[in-house]
Amino acid sequence: MGEDTTTLGGIHVSPNAVATIACQATLESYGVVGLAARNLADGLMKSITRDPSRGITVKYNGEDIDIEIHIIIEYGTRISSVAESVANTVRFHVEKALGLKVNSVNVHVAGLRVSNTD
Repeated sequence: MGEDTTTLGGIHVSPNAVATIACQATLESYGVVGLAARNLADGLMKSITRDPSRGITVKYNGEDIDIEIHIIIEYGTRISSVAESVANTVRFHVEKALGLKVNSVNVHVAGLRVSNTD
């Protein structure tokens, strides 16, 4: 993904590293309960492999970083506000960590979860 060469050698940042940064930023966002798989097959595969970036897809074409996030949010929160907050938080953390510009962050709300009120 992101590559740089210094006098000491080369630096390569993999899409999984970006997904891990995005995952942490997403889970720390207000209103987010967890991440959701894009589809059933993807969910089964990633649960078997214990992939920490489950629900996050990173695409890099040599110039643009595009991130897709599938989240589950807390019932009773404003969906559009939570989704916008997640997109902004992920963009900020990835750009800060990598020093590269993020082209797009698409947030898909896959479901709502009601917390136990007891």
